[in-house]
Amino acid sequence: MIARRTLIVVVALAGLAMLAACSAKPRIPKTFLSDRQLNLEEFFEGKTVAYGQFQDVLGNVPRRFTVDINGTWDGKTLTLVEDFIYDDGATEQRVWTLTKTGEDTWTGTAPGVLGTASGVERGDTFNWKYKIDLPVKDGTMRVNFDDWMWLLSDDRLLNRAYVSRFGVRLGEVILFFEKK
Repeated sequence: MIARRTLIVVVALAGLAMLAACSAKPRIPKTFLSDRQLNLEEFFEGKTVAYGQFQDVLGNVPRRFTVDINGTWDGKTLTLVEDFIYDDGATEQRVWTLTKTGEDTWTGTAPGVLGTASGVERGDTFNWKYKIDLPVKDGTMRVNFDDWMWLLSDDRLLNRAYVSRFGVRLGEVILFFEKK
């Protein structure tokens, strides 16, 4: 009986370890794939457009969208006015106020964001974390975002955001930004 319980525990732990390995997120790299330097204030100043979609953990894509972004930089604060247009015709606007707090650190706020978002730039990579009351069909849903951005070229940025609730991953948002 004890051997059977031990076997069940071992199999369960192995299954959890495999599941965790499949859901690993990026980390700030020690070495970089390029010599590019991502500077948010430079990339997002002016007009940018993003194309994206949300994919749930089952692989379904329930929503796609386009975002027109107008960014202004005053030397310390980056303001991003994001106008979302969803594939079902719905629209939304989010205005981010980001403050550069160090050579490679940022904080930010936007309506619906709880507390303060925080981010770190390193080389061509930026990681941005925040909790938000995200608009959904029936109101809002409180979720955590763990955004990862990689500068692909001077005018292209790839973003993969891991979306979770109560520590359980709901899905991912994939975005492709392009300078205009």
